[in-house]
Formats: sequence, structure tokens, C-alpha cells
Amino acid sequence: MNATVEDLRSTIIPKSDQLNSEQLLTGPITVTVSSVEIGSKEQPVIVHYENDNGRPFKPCLTMRKVLVLAWGENGNAWAGKSMTLYNDPAVRFGGTDVGGIRISHMSDIPKDIKVSLTATKGKKALYEVKRMDAPVKVDHAAAIAGAATADALKKAFGAAWKSTADAAVQTRYKATYDARLAALTGKPPQAAA
Repeated sequence: MNATVEDLRSTIIPKSDQLNSEQLLTGPITVTVSSVEIGSKEQPVIVHYENDNGRPFKPCLTMRKVLVLAWGENGNAWAGKSMTLYNDPAVRFGGTDVGGIRISHMSDIPKDIKVSLTATKGKKALYEVKRMDAPVKVDHAAAIAGAATADALKKAFGAAWKSTADAAVQTRYKATYDARLAALTGKPPQAAA
């Protein structure tokens, strides 16, 4: 766990093998699909996304319908596309509001989508997904390595650190930061750290 006092989100992650709606209580996340695979009968689609830390998105039937409608039936073609996921507290299971993950925005669609989908047995509801431009991908390592000043370096490193919870990636960013700080200050990395 990589918790800091400034960001305690990693301390509330449920123990699970997938993205959980409770992880989205603090707000939505935008993810970029890295791969899709077939899962179990209960959860037939597994959507891996960049920096998922072994907790992929396993969409429910309603969200699978949205994904296929928006991006097509070939899951391999979803790689590189992005979507915003949020916690919808009104999702019901067994007659109780339990909350669930829903998609609010998707890249690579020509316009907003409005579709009537089954909400509960015998009842349909209008579901909307907004079109989003594909997020600009930031090469954090390059931004750190190319920082022209110590202030620019601190900003680039801060953005890189917050962009992932993956400890290995953060360690690489720190090594790049230390090397660039040494180059800017003329001090060896041990003295610069």
C-alpha cells in the first residue's frame, strides 16, 4: 500500500480481485483499456486497464451491452479506448440498493449514446453515455527527464506519482527524478535525494 497523508484512497480499497464500486465513492475514474479477456459464467468479460494493479473492471450485463453497442463486439478492438467509471448508488440487487459501477463517458464514439435498457424485470430505463475525447496520454517519465528547472521537475514528478498506485512504476519515476535532479544541481543522486 502506497498511502500518503495527502492521498488516503489506497487505504479504503476493498480486498477483491476486481474494481469495486466502493473504490469510486470519492469520485469517478477514467481508464484506458489495455486488454479484454473472457472470464467466468457469472462475470464473462474482464476488462484490464492501464495501472489496474490486478483489479480489472468486470462489467455487469447492462454495461456489457453499452460496451458492445459503443465499441463493437470485438473486445480486442477496445484496447487503447477510454471510459469514465463511476459509482451509481441506485444500482439494485435483490431489491436492495447496493451500488454498482456505471460508465458515464466513452472515447471513440461519434456522438452521445442514448439507449433504453432493461433496468429491472419488465422495466426499461434510458441510459446515456457522453462522448469524450480520448484523454491526452502524458509520458510522465519523459516529462521528468526533460524538466528544465527544479520547480518544473517537482511538478512533473508530483503529477507522475499521483498518476499511478503501482509501486514499481513509482520507483521508476523516483529514479528518473533523482537522476534529473542530479543533472540540474550538479550533485550526485545520493546527495540530491
